[in-house]
Amino acid sequence: MQFDTTSFRARYRASIKPRYNAWLHGGFVFLFGAFCIGFLWSRAENVQPWEWLAVPLALILQNWGEYMIHQHLGHFKRRFSKMFYQRHTGDHHSFFAYGQMSYERVQDWRVIFFPAWLIIIFAAVNLASYWALSHWNTNIAALFSGTLLLGYLAYEILHACEHLPEQHPISKLPWVRQMRRLHELHHARDLMHRFNFNVVFPLWDWIYGTMYWENDGHIEDRKKMISVQHHIDICRSPEQVLGYLSTPTRWHEWHHYPVEIKGSAGPLPAGAEFEYTGGCAGYLLWNVIEYVPGHRWQARARGKYGLVMFVTYECEPMGTMTRFTRTLEYRFSHLIGRLANHFLLHKRIEKDSADLLGNLSSVAEKVIPASSPPPTR
Repeated sequence: MQFDTTSFRARYRASIKPRYNAWLHGGFVFLFGAFCIGFLWSRAENVQPWEWLAVPLALILQNWGEYMIHQHLGHFKRRFSKMFYQRHTGDHHSFFAYGQMSYERVQDWRVIFFPAWLIIIFAAVNLASYWALSHWNTNIAALFSGTLLLGYLAYEILHACEHLPEQHPISKLPWVRQMRRLHELHHARDLMHRFNFNVVFPLWDWIYGTMYWENDGHIEDRKKMISVQHHIDICRSPEQVLGYLSTPTRWHEWHHYPVEIKGSAGPLPAGAEFEYTGGCAGYLLWNVIEYVPGHRWQARARGKYGLVMFVTYECEPMGTMTRFTRTLEYRFSHLIGRLANHFLLHKRIEKDSADLLGNLSSVAEKVIPASSPPPTR
């Protein structure tokens, strides 16, 4: 079911208090943050070359904190952070969805910016860190704490740019355009809890393998994919065979390794989603693309390290038998994934695919009834 973003926007805007001033909100955050950064950096004097290392260290730490807080508090409900979860997943991801990423009026900034009081708390924490570190080295304390605050403002600025209208000149700037696309994919409801958590620079998404990229319009370059295909003959009708195999909650019956499936029971139609954990792929988020009973079932999966996978099940009648063909297509867009596939995974995936059908051949006629049961009245 598609979420009604337009109706949510109308309800959210109606809940904004008349006295809310978006320019005052944004202006306070940036002026207060800039003042605190200026104060902290002004404490540094005669900075030695090695002390400048505090700046990149702070940026890396801030980028990691952005990733961890966004993923673990913004997308998973915790008792101690339920207000943040509600504001982020509940409000922000309901107000902005894939294909509806642009704000339309200045009051919409309320659902883009963090609450104004948060910059005060963040600044207080950084002033405390400055005080503690200054007992060791005042220059490092000033540069480190001021840069953390700069990272906070960079998040607010770039995140706001990622919700500008697509035709806005800033949206066309190279780095903003790239990050805007990653953030738009993050706002797809089937991707938002698993991919693209960095907003300013995708360093930790790259390291943890959660950076996911697609060209505009969900165009997949299938020609670049590695294809593995196997087939077997099963003494059951095509409708029975495909009905059984398109039921992911029963995959454990014919997989030769442990799998865990979270999803609806029964054959899944186009548009259905399910989660898969098992095998060399680990966690996969699946979306069913096509289901023609008795003929064809296809689903697409996304995983870590840029893994995109298509699996196609096709059934062809062969007298009293059914020729079942399983086609697996996959690729890694991430360097680590490509290297792992080249040196290790490709041969294992081919072997697993052959073993899967070998296992299915031995169990299919045991678990699929010889004929469909009569309908109940």
